Amino acid sequence: MIKVEKQIETKAEVLQISSELISEMGQFLRREGFIEILPVIISPITDPLNHSVLDASIDYYDGKYSLTKSMIFHKQLAVRTFPKIFIFSPNVRLETDDKSSTGRHLIEFTQLDLEVRNAKRDDILDLIERMFVDVFKDVDEKFGDTIRKMNPHFSIPSIPFKRVRYLEAYEKYGPDFESILSKSATEPFWLIDIPIKEREFYDRLDDNGKTLVDMDLIYPYGFGEAISGGEREYDYERILYRMALKENKPEDFEWYLEEVKKGIPPSAGCGIGVERLTRFVCNLKSVAEARLFSKVPGKISI
Repeated sequence: MIKVEKQIETKAEVLQISSELISEMGQFLRREGFIEILPVIISPITDPLNHSVLDASIDYYDGKYSLTKSMIFHKQLAVRTFPKIFIFSPNVRLETDDKSSTGRHLIEFTQLDLEVRNAKRDDILDLIERMFVDVFKDVDEKFGDTIRKMNPHFSIPSIPFKRVRYLEAYEKYGPDFESILSKSATEPFWLIDIPIKEREFYDRLDDNGKTLVDMDLIYPYGFGEAISGGEREYDYERILYRMALKENKPEDFEWYLEEVKKGIPPSAGCGIGVERLTRFVCNLKSVAEARLFSKVPGKISI
């Protein structure tokens, strides 16, 4: 009975910290001139992703909706209306059961999605670094003793974060370079200039024709990827070219392409996994411990 009570107490502490992380991220972005918009749960278009997941779609009258894998396309369209937006967006990705033991995957998770009109990658890097420092200081002030009981490595990161080029890291450490670097790091770092084949068609291709103007934030101590984002393609012909390279069918993105024809602005942004952030701060074994009613790949849960 005592063990169960202790587990409940720990879960309550994790939820308090997660709630504060969400609150402070929202407050920070509002101070930076962002507005929060409501999430899109179903749409005829959603993120194609760079890896396969099980289909999550529903028939509706003569059409079909997909459950949102990410709001990438809606973010690009939203900044036509307002220059800085964010969303705490529920995402559904029906991952296969081989992802069940990674500690980093859920089939239902929440992402802080943000996008900025006319921004460059460096603008987003600076924004996120400052946000992380602000948010970590806030939770340290309010829950520092509790956090350090769970996570003796917890600290306020120093900025700017280190930047590592994908191809240089691959050449030095081989295909498992991200895990190797994450395990050896003691502070978050950026992985930048990811090869074109490793990402979807919407991240902007650099003038070198080989790498994308994008980035991932990697947590230290082996916690892995935290954030993915970058600058976006916004020119209709370039988007079609990128779709062809990835073998995406334009007819699958008809709604999006029609909007692109009308014009969308250059933008940059990223998505931050809320459960992964909570896991890192609280030193949890799995993102499944970072929320109530978690859905692990390959299992059915309430």
